[in-house]
Amino acid sequence: MSVLTRDEAQTRAQLLDVQHYAVDLDLTVGEDVFDSLTVIRFTVRAGQDGTDTFVELKPAALRSAALDGQSLDPAALTGSRLHLKGLAPGEHELRVDARMRYSRTGEGMHRFTDPADGETYVYTQLFLDDVQRVFAAFDQPDLKAVFDLTVKAPEDWTVLANGVAEHTGDGVWKAAATPPLSTYLVAVAAGPWHSVRTEHRGLPFGLHCRRSLAPYLDADADEILDVTRACFDRYHEKFDEPYPFDSYDQAFVPEFNAGAMENPGLVTFRDEFVYRSAVTDTERQTRAMVIAHEMAHMWFGDLVTLTWWDDIWLNESFAEYMGFQTTAEATRFTDTWTQFGVSRKSWGSDADQRPSTHPVAPEAVDDTASALLNFDGISYAKGASALRQLVAWLGEKDFLAGINTHFRRHRFGNASLADFVDSLASATDRDVHAWAEAWLRTTGVDTLTPRLDSGADGGCALTVDHHGSRPHRVAVGLYDQDLTDEGRLMLRGRPGLDVPQTAPHPLGRRPALLLLNDGDLTYAKVRFDPESFQAVRQGLSGLPDPLTRAVVWNALRDAVRDGDLPAAAYLETARAHLPRETDLALAEAVLAFAHRHVADRYLTAEERPAALATLASLCRDLIRRTEDGDNPGLRLIAVRKAVDVAAQPDALAAWLADGTVPGGPELDPELRWRVLARLAVLGAADEAAIAAELRRDPSAAGQEGAARCRAALPDPEAKQAAWQAMFGADEDADLSNYLFTATAQGFWQPEQAALVRDYVPRFYTDAVSVAARRGPAIARAAGQWAFPAHAVDDAHLRLGEACLREGGPVPALRRTLVDQLDDLARALRVRQAATRCDAQDGDDTRGADERGDEARGADDVRDGQEQHAEGR
Repeated sequence: MSVLTRDEAQTRAQLLDVQHYAVDLDLTVGEDVFDSLTVIRFTVRAGQDGTDTFVELKPAALRSAALDGQSLDPAALTGSRLHLKGLAPGEHELRVDARMRYSRTGEGMHRFTDPADGETYVYTQLFLDDVQRVFAAFDQPDLKAVFDLTVKAPEDWTVLANGVAEHTGDGVWKAAATPPLSTYLVAVAAGPWHSVRTEHRGLPFGLHCRRSLAPYLDADADEILDVTRACFDRYHEKFDEPYPFDSYDQAFVPEFNAGAMENPGLVTFRDEFVYRSAVTDTERQTRAMVIAHEMAHMWFGDLVTLTWWDDIWLNESFAEYMGFQTTAEATRFTDTWTQFGVSRKSWGSDADQRPSTHPVAPEAVDDTASALLNFDGISYAKGASALRQLVAWLGEKDFLAGINTHFRRHRFGNASLADFVDSLASATDRDVHAWAEAWLRTTGVDTLTPRLDSGADGGCALTVDHHGSRPHRVAVGLYDQDLTDEGRLMLRGRPGLDVPQTAPHPLGRRPALLLLNDGDLTYAKVRFDPESFQAVRQGLSGLPDPLTRAVVWNALRDAVRDGDLPAAAYLETARAHLPRETDLALAEAVLAFAHRHVADRYLTAEERPAALATLASLCRDLIRRTEDGDNPGLRLIAVRKAVDVAAQPDALAAWLADGTVPGGPELDPELRWRVLARLAVLGAADEAAIAAELRRDPSAAGQEGAARCRAALPDPEAKQAAWQAMFGADEDADLSNYLFTATAQGFWQPEQAALVRDYVPRFYTDAVSVAARRGPAIARAAGQWAFPAHAVDDAHLRLGEACLREGGPVPALRRTLVDQLDDLARALRVRQAATRCDAQDGDDTRGADERGDEARGADDVRDGQEQHAEGR
């Protein structure tokens, strides 16, 4: 299929104005296909005599096409382009009648039958260029038009769309005409939805989900609607431009590839946000943030849309920033930036250190295939971090003034980076253009390292060694030891500092801990001076602010990934301080990194059992600490991780048989499948147990749990069946996107390395084939979830590099493999650095042993930091 290039889009935008689409969809013609009739009214600009162009379409069958009443030869469709020849200036009408295929990969018109009750649902996901799978369109973001949608559906279905939809009889629904929209923002969702409806500020609000999830949506509807109303009101305080559409529906849909999609008036969410099982407050906070993120898109992306995909950050970075900021301002979830700091921000900084890195606002995105690759941690999390720094530097008043100017200038139109910077510049005397060049056009992560010099008066001065090119405005946290509470650190002050400096910054007496970027207002790695690191090692859990602790944990994480801090030392630091942690986002993030990165990848196979035992002991401490029920979220986090790291099956089998963890919680469906999956890995479950659990929970989530468990069984036949399910060539047996992911998640297990060794080279041939056959969504799933990440060795790295050199992977798979292989190479470097460190410390081993294990961990951590400070 053809991809649209930037040059082609610019040429077509200069040629055409598109006024109106009338789209008529018939969803009643079969289980595999639907009918699509599209009438497009457009104008060829004056002076463009005899010009050729094309409209995009990916039909199962093109039944007819007519331009201005004259039939077009179906052979004019080549690939996904229906060519229009010899267009004269003036108004034209294109009519296209096609039969289209439903999708099972979350692209285009996705069709899903709920195994819980047999009900069927369909919904569209048209981003980035998948509108072509549903109806004919001039598919680029700067050819906005009005859309009139009519949908015929089974009589018992409800149809949702961008505008309010009315049932006109005989299963036909007519949606209100939209304001001018980009093609990728058109949305339809149809099925026997369970709905909760209300009004706010005179607008209809709705929540929708599958009928089988109705009790769970009803239980949380008040919370979801409270968050929705609070964010809606807060945005109207921030923005001069009112909400620009006629309704606000939020549909929780099955097998959704993203977290959510900002379709105007009809936001679609993955329906895992309708919680069937117990969740933590951090997970509820995540849902609230996603609601705020998608609502921000109504202005950033929908009202004002990027001109071309190189400015995707104008959509995603702003929605990411506004999502976290507005959730903190308007809802009960006031600590969102802590969660951002320990989860989302590392997504961006990790991506920014790989070969595939790109600027937040790249100068050249040549085509739509390249654009799709940039929907990553850089466009979301790094961009949001850059905006947070911009607000710190510019001031929120001027920032919002510039944004409102931008909306006013470009409402219902398109804009670029240059347009946005000009709008910001109109609100301030600061050099916003220079800031944008430094922050949005560059790649990589700066590193800030403190150097403290003592003066004759007994005080000290701070000089920040700055490795990088961006200017930073940071807060410097100065912490002293609390003499009344050993191990507790008290904030003395938090002076501001601009980096690069013009002179050393006087601090007075030397603090026990100096923390750069306290408050996490910039995007940079931070390091510690040796004395500060000793204070961290002894008093991390005593730092009073969870956001401060997040900055410290991120600094430790970065040091491990850079080979400056032994992975085992990070684990010991977690063991020492996490039992006293109270913030759920911090506890969850540290446990996840300690398990999935430190234990599973950075430590060797011989070291892994001891690491898992350390994590299991830590989880037991957290479970004991929460026996009184005062922190059920922390207890749930600890129980989940205790399951994941269990090395013996007996306790887990007892929990499953009893239906509860001693002292709680009871095993709900999520916990039951988690326990059974770990038992499968350990060889303590079989097909009979999986089938019995599936009878107990026959839901879609249960089907995924069963697929995950079956793939995890330590049995050659089970592994072969799972591999065939993922990579077999029988289209009739293709797994949906979610079942593919679940199977892949179960397949590779570090405990089963010998059993699956022969599948490692097979991955590189079979993933290339399935990605080419099934498209970008499965390509990404194969690269992310079916990649043998446990195989950390040079031979695996060489296999992957050879696959990339041969040029076989499609772009979506290639990008994912480049990232995965870079992470693999990093894991090897971390292991090599630990080996060198062990060799260097060999002479001190006996003394360290005499001081005890905890002291040895402290020495390892300090040594790694000191070596970095010395310029290693």
